[in-house]
Amino acid sequence: MLLAEASIPTTETPSGDTTNESSLDGVLSQMLNGDFQGLTEYLENTVLPNLVPACFGLAVIFCGYFAAKYLSRIISRPIRERIDETFGRFVGTAIFYSVMLSLIAAVASKLGAPLGGMAAILAAAGFAIGLAFQGTLSNFAAGVLMIVFRPFKVGDVVNIAGVSGKVNEIDLFTTTLDTPDNRRLIIPNSSISGATIENISFHAHRRVEVVVGVDYDANIDATRHALQAAADVFEHETIHGEGRGTAVILGNLGDSAVEWKVRMWVKSADYWKLTESLTAEIKRQLDAVGIGIPYPQMDIHLNRIDAADVQGTDRHVPTRPRMRPARRDSSLPYAS
Repeated sequence: MLLAEASIPTTETPSGDTTNESSLDGVLSQMLNGDFQGLTEYLENTVLPNLVPACFGLAVIFCGYFAAKYLSRIISRPIRERIDETFGRFVGTAIFYSVMLSLIAAVASKLGAPLGGMAAILAAAGFAIGLAFQGTLSNFAAGVLMIVFRPFKVGDVVNIAGVSGKVNEIDLFTTTLDTPDNRRLIIPNSSISGATIENISFHAHRRVEVVVGVDYDANIDATRHALQAAADVFEHETIHGEGRGTAVILGNLGDSAVEWKVRMWVKSADYWKLTESLTAEIKRQLDAVGIGIPYPQMDIHLNRIDAADVQGTDRHVPTRPRMRPARRDSSLPYAS
């Protein structure tokens, strides 16, 4: 009697996978034979008792979707406004998927899903996918590091992977640049993280430096005064303060000219404009005081030695061999 009572829950309770599979196989066999009584019993004993928990789980996941969206938006909004737009979006996306995955795993566990076996399958699949997409995953990892540590942000002018441009977008896999001549460059993040990153527009101020060479005959004091006058023309655009302002430096005594350096601190946004303006003003000031800007020159001295000058000596005067054209053979057909 006890054995019979112990065997009843094993066959009628759909709690084990083996019992459910055997019951389902039996129902299918009966349906193939034209007997649908087993299908009715299977629906009443197995499907209907689990239908309500399944609907409740779907409702929880549906409500959790909107809760995850709201939570990610609330947390990422101050990050986007105060820190960085790209980093805020990344944080919001990470929070949304973390909440959804945790909620789905909890609901599946309550419904009796074998999470241990699923975790093992997902781990094996993830390992295989990682081997197949090594380059893509390296770009992803580099993108996450750039978003978190933020060596540059959208709108910065940078020099990365051997190219220069303005950052248009930072994704998890690629970074998009717009060059000064309006070309769109898409660079893999792994190429950026493994190279030197130069953030040109990171600081608010930059130093303009123009190198100019003048004649050796020019007076040093007069040259310095003319170069300083060129820098003083842009007094209002110059940034003053400790380590800032303007400077005229005697740089080097070159092969053909005396090299000077004219330096001026300006706003980063005005760097290229003031570089051109300062160069032009230096030329005007030097021309006004008559100081020339030389160009590289090379003096070549030739000494001619005649044959009469070396007669009676042992010196041998090299002569150029005389070339004579070869005579054509008139018997050849193409010699006419």
